[in-house]
Amino acid sequence: METLELGAVVATRGVLAALAEAEQGYLEFLARHVTGDWGEVDSFDAEQNELALREGYRILSAYTLSTGVKIWIITEADRSATTILLPDEY
Repeated sequence: METLELGAVVATRGVLAALAEAEQGYLEFLARHVTGDWGEVDSFDAEQNELALREGYRILSAYTLSTGVKIWIITEADRSATTILLPDEY
């Protein structure tokens, strides 16, 4: 697998509150994202992520917290930043 450069890692207030409520940290999800475990994306998006690793496009992972709240992790195409957020914050 290609190495995924994350750039600056940022998180929204909403996702930080959701993580705190779930008593989970963002690092467990970020570790999955950086190693190519895209979580709950569909097969099309998983294939797009694999292509994005080679071609330099945006990468999206989706995970569900223990509370049932969904979170996204998006690494920008230019690899300048990775954002952890709630889907409705996109």
